[in-house]
Amino acid sequence: MATDPSKYLLNHSMLRVKDPKASIKFYEFLGMKQINKLDFPENKFSLYFLAYDDKESASTGAHWTDRQGLIELTHNYGSENDPNFKIANGNSDPGKGFGHVCVSVDNIQAACQRLEDAGYKFQKKLSDGRMRHIAFALDPDSYWVEIIGQNDSEKTKDFKETNTGTYRMNHTMIRVKDAEKSLKFYQETMGMDLLRTNENPDNKFNLYFLGYTGNSNPPLQAHREGLLELTWNYGTENDPNFKYHDGNAEPQGFGHIAVSVDDIDKACARFDEEGVQWKKRLTDGRMKNVAFILDPDGYWIEVIQNERMKRTSNW
Repeated sequence: MATDPSKYLLNHSMLRVKDPKASIKFYEFLGMKQINKLDFPENKFSLYFLAYDDKESASTGAHWTDRQGLIELTHNYGSENDPNFKIANGNSDPGKGFGHVCVSVDNIQAACQRLEDAGYKFQKKLSDGRMRHIAFALDPDSYWVEIIGQNDSEKTKDFKETNTGTYRMNHTMIRVKDAEKSLKFYQETMGMDLLRTNENPDNKFNLYFLGYTGNSNPPLQAHREGLLELTWNYGTENDPNFKYHDGNAEPQGFGHIAVSVDDIDKACARFDEEGVQWKKRLTDGRMKNVAFILDPDGYWIEVIQNERMKRTSNW
């Protein structure tokens, strides 16, 4: 039996962090919970996996590989004590590429006020600029966290309370050089569905939202988890010298997105048939339970086994 891309999940997005205690505190304040931790003391790093896991969440109680919209925080031991250590958040050169993660909330005004009252900073408040329906909070490493409303912002402006149990880790944004190439890759090779296109000709950029729908009728976009937003600025595809930063060369920050699959051996065989460029095959190195593909811009895509569908690893 062949692999079925309709069963794939956009499982997580990895961010390197300076101080895991500060980062976990921030994402827990946003309502996420640590659902797994993997320690690699011999290599001097730990991985923390956070997800929405309340009774109203999308995948409460599921195995961490059987979910969408997780955030993986990678901590290299000792960085919290290094005054010169700084993460590249992806939004300025020389590390521009990754843009943000996005959390959708019930009552956006109340959610933003709660963050502000807790002392967290913003890249853009709701009241800034012309777009009064979105905000960008800053996590402890200055990664941008977009805040969007699940409900019409005009109808929530008088609400004073917010329920973090209803929040969703909605999407991860990366900038792409060539929209046509990236859309073909993520749809045909990775098996995602194009859910929405937002064209902005006046500002010379387009946004494309993709995700795994599982051949079902998905909820409204703001209520979903595990989407991928591609941002394309017009003309970059025609510049032979133009290149986005993948986050894994210096300066480092964002690391990868991860897709969990129904059968990792068969999925990797399919990716081989599709002619993907590998960063790491399953057979490379000591970790035989993960692989890494490179997308058209060189962003890393981790491939892992959905452990609900086939038990392969004790993690």
